[in-house]
Amino acid sequence: MTSIDPSLYLKNQQTHTSGSSILEKDDFLKILMTQIQNQNPLDPMKDQEFVSQMTQFSSLEQMTNMSTAFQSFTEQQNMSSLITYSGLIGKEVAYSSKDQGELKTDVVAAVTQKEDGTYVELQSGSLVDVQDVTKVGQKNGSGKQET
Repeated sequence: MTSIDPSLYLKNQQTHTSGSSILEKDDFLKILMTQIQNQNPLDPMKDQEFVSQMTQFSSLEQMTNMSTAFQSFTEQQNMSSLITYSGLIGKEVAYSSKDQGELKTDVVAAVTQKEDGTYVELQSGSLVDVQDVTKVGQKNGSGKQET
């Protein structure tokens, strides 16, 4: 009876493509298993090589996990600033105009979060970076700002 070479099994397995060029844990383990199955029996891989590869993969996985956690933290911080500045809605703010350099006042209608920062949308339709707001107060009945 003839035996079937085990390496033929790997060639005939269906491959799944996800459209991503990033190697994942399963891909690494498949590559490692293929290496083990196809190594030269007279010159097998050393234990140190396996340990080194596993250590490198473990480090890569930890860096990926840290990156994901940091991205989540950043998104939460952005949401936190949006919630913080939502207290400005209905308040009169003074801000420095970047165009003319003069101090202007208007009432905040909404707060917007963009990639480059948090902005207040004023009743006049202007969008002002919260970093440019210099004063916040209640607008009283006489039209003057109270702080």
